[in-house]
Formats: sequence, structure tokens, C-alpha cells
Amino acid sequence: MLRLNRARSFAVLLLWLVLAFAAGPYTVRLEEVTQAGQEVQLPATAESARVAGLLNPAGAEEALPLAVIWTPRTEGERISPGQQEEVRQVAFRLADGAAPVLAPDGRAMTTVIATGPAGLPAELARIRETAASAASTTVHLAGPAAAQADLNGAFSQTDGTLLIVALGGVLVILLLVYRSVLMPLLAIAASLLSLATACAALYTLARSGLLPVDGQTQGIVFVLVVGASTDYALLLTARFREERAGQLDASTAMAAACRATAPPVLASAATIACAMTTLAFSDLPTEQALGPAVAIAMACCALVSLTFLPAALILCGQRVLRPRSSRGTAAVWTKIARVTARRPRRIWAGCSIVLVVGASCAPLLSQTGVPLHQALPAGASSAAGHEVMARHFPAGTASPLVIVAPAAQAADVRDQIFATPGVATASAPLPGPDGRTQILTTLRDTPDSARARNTVDRLRASPTGTEALVGGQSAQLTDLHQASVRGHRLIMPLVLAVVLAVLIVLLRCLLLPLLLIAAAWISLLTAFGTAALLFRLVSGSAATEPAVVLFSFVFLVALGVDYNIFLVHRIRAEAVRHGTQAGVQRGVQTTSGVISAAGLILAATFAALTMMPLLYLAQIGCVVAVGVLIDTLLVRLFLVPALILDLGPRTWWPTRLPRDVALPGSGPQPAQGADAPGRPAASASAP
Repeated sequence: MLRLNRARSFAVLLLWLVLAFAAGPYTVRLEEVTQAGQEVQLPATAESARVAGLLNPAGAEEALPLAVIWTPRTEGERISPGQQEEVRQVAFRLADGAAPVLAPDGRAMTTVIATGPAGLPAELARIRETAASAASTTVHLAGPAAAQADLNGAFSQTDGTLLIVALGGVLVILLLVYRSVLMPLLAIAASLLSLATACAALYTLARSGLLPVDGQTQGIVFVLVVGASTDYALLLTARFREERAGQLDASTAMAAACRATAPPVLASAATIACAMTTLAFSDLPTEQALGPAVAIAMACCALVSLTFLPAALILCGQRVLRPRSSRGTAAVWTKIARVTARRPRRIWAGCSIVLVVGASCAPLLSQTGVPLHQALPAGASSAAGHEVMARHFPAGTASPLVIVAPAAQAADVRDQIFATPGVATASAPLPGPDGRTQILTTLRDTPDSARARNTVDRLRASPTGTEALVGGQSAQLTDLHQASVRGHRLIMPLVLAVVLAVLIVLLRCLLLPLLLIAAAWISLLTAFGTAALLFRLVSGSAATEPAVVLFSFVFLVALGVDYNIFLVHRIRAEAVRHGTQAGVQRGVQTTSGVISAAGLILAATFAALTMMPLLYLAQIGCVVAVGVLIDTLLVRLFLVPALILDLGPRTWWPTRLPRDVALPGSGPQPAQGADAPGRPAASASAP
């Protein structure tokens, strides 16, 4: 690694400042190429995709259905004949041939028209204004077009807020840890530089069409970059302070700190990047795009942390390292290490019991999905419109299914549609492509609800002996849900395999990586169980989307192993010099403070996602924040050290460390000092 003196540090810093000036605007400009909506993109083999191909063989951008609903201004009144006639005239102005339908209770009228997706906000404003010209009525908009507009608005209004909240939380924690201003400013500068570099790369790829970026990806990248960059800054600074205490030359101390910090930092970034890259095996384009985006972001974090930050620390000198941690804080970590060393088996058994109890609640986290009108911000106009529609009409009125069947079987198919539970109405057969007919079918339930998906499954099973295909929004969402669940069965084992491989390469053993994966798995289930209880407490429901479970799984496995990488890499370095038992105690004492602060920072940055008005991102933020806290305060602080102490030299099986002189199968042995006869000390190489 390049040894930095003041001149080289100044050159590196100047280079990064130029890059920051060039890349900085892309943090804002990324929104120009961000796809804020949740466009349904399915494999070509999905049944709903086949229907879409039949109805739209050219693949042209399709308009979105919009339900316009009129109700009397006085709640509970019926629409008068005069109002009905005026609504019919207004509906005709909205779209040629639009025929509004009177609700069975006589208290509302609605018509469904096609609009967007280009220029959607302005188009909806025009439609609302025209529809409001019907005298003495209140207008509501519902359906996919209205929900899409609210979704776009929710993403566009939260990017700046999300970044401010995340950086604010980081700044507060850093001020409490360092009780100075310079180090927090350097850490935040590194975070912003990493973010700007990542955004510039993502903007370039998105603009060229190589990597689509949506609002969800942008939000996750923002908080992950801020959290990871700050964590790496804490690790490097802590090791620099440690090396600086033993020698006066800042350049030599920084070189030693970088040599010690680079392996775990690179392993951490590689773990997250490789784990997220497994999303490429998903059938869903939105999940496929998140993996490369996070991998790019983590590469930027590692690069900035190992180049810009060392240069800045050397130029700032001793001022950035003051004040030192208080003796009281250091004494806490020393006491924890000693208590763990006295009763390791009791401690890891107790931790396991706590984790198993929390994991037993994981089944409460249901992947049945959350309808979009419930996931949107409170007060969203499309959600209010949906509630009005559901009171007066079948909830699926705005998004009917399209069932395509051979013309000769149309009558039989329609009869079977009517006989299917969950179906409200079915239109007369209409001319379709290739000698087929299409039947528009309205469901009783909200199109993106679990009940609607069940109805779609029944419809697909009922026309036995025919070639009927079920398409439309509910069918697309059903296929999307099924593809997501199928993908999880492949991606989750791949993530575990990738993380295990990284650990084996880093630690050069087999048993300990297996134990770390098991610890990450049980802490993950505990996080799911704890989050499910929180969801029920706050909203009364623990329902979530399969994508929330998948993303949370990938992040928690990767991030949970990260902190264990920082700890165990240091333990191994100390164990090479002093033996496993002494290595554990020294590793816990020297890393607990910085890793605990890093965990709190990462939990705080992901908790910033809970400020997002979209339920999906808020749930991801909650699950990951809870999981990081569990891993930081329980697994990494107590469970893993206790397990290593209880196993002793067997921890490193099938290898053995030089200072571990215990016989095979023996428990932990008394620590041997670095100056034991015949055992030359090795230099440490971990933070």
C-alpha cells in the first residue's frame, strides 16, 4: 500500500476534491433518471405477461386505468337524476364513450378511463378539474394511475429528507463518541464523497440504459453508503490512534493502520457487494438492478475510506485524535471481556436462549403483501379515493382482469368466471386478438390484496380443458408475488454460501465461519420476530412484502457478518501473538468501543428509512436497524467471543495457531505472553 507523507496526502486530497466537485451534482441529478414508480416487470413466461403480449404485441407503453368517482357533497345522500345526467355529460368530455355507472346504493357514480403514464400529475389535475364541474358533487380519483402519481410524489419529496435525517443521526452519535467536531466532520465528508462518487456512477449507467435505478434503490444506497462509510472511518481512525500512541511518525502509523484495516474493510465491502450481487438470479428486474447498484456503492465506500480518509487524517494531525476515550468506557469493555472469559459456556448458552425466543416470533412476519393504498403516505388522495370506491363499488372496479379465451369457449369460460368466488362482474365477450375473445372481470377485493391473488389462482384453475389466460393488474401482481417467493428460495442459500466463502478466505479456517453464519442466521430470525412484534404494536398488522423479507435478509446477513469480521479478524491477529484465550480478551477490549459505535451509527442510518412515507422502505429500515442492534449488542459483544473462548484452539479448525499449544480437543488454555520462549511475536493486522 502507498505510504503517505504530507506531500502525497495533499495530492490525494486535492485529487478527491476535484472529483467531489465533478461528482457532487449527481447526488441531486440522480433523481432525473430515477424510475420512482413500481412498474410491474415480469418474466416473459408469466401468464399475465403472455396476455399482455397478445393484447399489445408491439410492446407500446400502456395507459394506466383511472377511476373517477362522484359522490354528493352531503355525505349519505343519493345522487339525484339531474346530477346523474350532468355526470354523464362530464364523463363524455373526459373520454369519448365513457359511460359512468351508478352504484347499487345510489350514492356514487364512477367511470374508468385510460391516462398517462407520461405527464401524469398534470393530466390528473386536468381530469380532476373537469370532473369537478359536475354540480354539487365531490370528485375522487382512484386506481393504478392515481396510485402511481402518489407513489412518484412520495419518492420525489423524500430523498433530501432521508439524507438529512441519516447524516443528522450520524453526526449526533459521532459527537457523543468523540466529543469534538473535527473527526465527525471528516467522517461525514468521507460519507458524502462516497455518496457523490456512487451517484455519479449510477447516473451514468442509468442514463445509458445499462442499469435502471428506482426510488427504492436510491433510498437504500443513500443510507447504506452513509452508514458503511462512517463505520469504515471509525475503524481506521481507531487503529490510527492505536498505532500513533506507539510512535511519533504519523506516516508510519498510518501505513500500519491501513495495513491492519484494509483486509477487514475490503472483506466487509466484498461481503455486502457479493451478497447483493446474488439478486441477479432473481426473476424480477427491480431486484436484479439493486445488486449492482449496492456493489458499486460499496466499492466507492472502500476506495474513499482507504485513500481520502488516510490523507485527511495525516494532514489534520493529532487534533483529529483528541480527546481519547475515557478510562471509564475502556474499563467497561475490559470488564465485559473478563466476565465472558470466566463463564463462556453460560454466556453463549444464555445468549442463544434469548435469540431463540426472539426467533420464535419470526413466523408472525407474514409475506402476504400490503395493498398499495395502505402503503402510501397517510392522506394520499388515491388512498382516499380507493376507500370511497370500496364503499360503493366492488374494490376491483378500477383494475378489471382481462381473461383471454378461444371464441368457441367464450360462453363456458364466462359461466365458470361467474361461478368463481371473489368475482363481482364479468363483461360480455369482446373481440380479441387472433380469433380470441376477452372478458373483463371485476373482483370484489382490492386488486393487490391477498384475497385478489387467491381469486386469480381460482380463475386460472377453473376453466379446465380450455386455453383461457388470465391477465390484468391483479394477475400481474399475483405472478410478481409468486416470482418473488420463488426467487427467495434460490437467492437466500446463495447469499449464505457467498458470505461463508468470504469468511473462509479471510479467516483461513472452516469451523469459525460456519459458527458465524449460524449466529447471523439466528440473529436474523430474531430481528424478524422483534420487527413483527413492533409492526403489530404500531400498525396492528405484521404483513409485509416478500421483497422486504429478501432485502432485509441480504442486508442483515452481510452486515451482521461485517461486525464479526471486524472483531474476529482482530481476535485472530492477537491470538497469533498471544494464544486464543488472550486473543479474545484483547480483541474484545480493543474493538468493542469502535464496533459498538459503528453498529449504532449503521442502525441509526437504516432507522432513517422509517421516516420514509412508503411502508415498504420503512419496514426494511426497521428490520435492518433492529437486526444491527441485536448483532452489535448481543451477538458480537457476547455470543461470538464466548463461543471462541469455549472452543479454544479448536476454533481455527482445521488450522492451528502457533501460540495455541493445547492438545487436540482440549478447551481454552491460559494465555501465553508475546515473549514466551521460542515463540517470536507476530505483528497484528486487524483493527
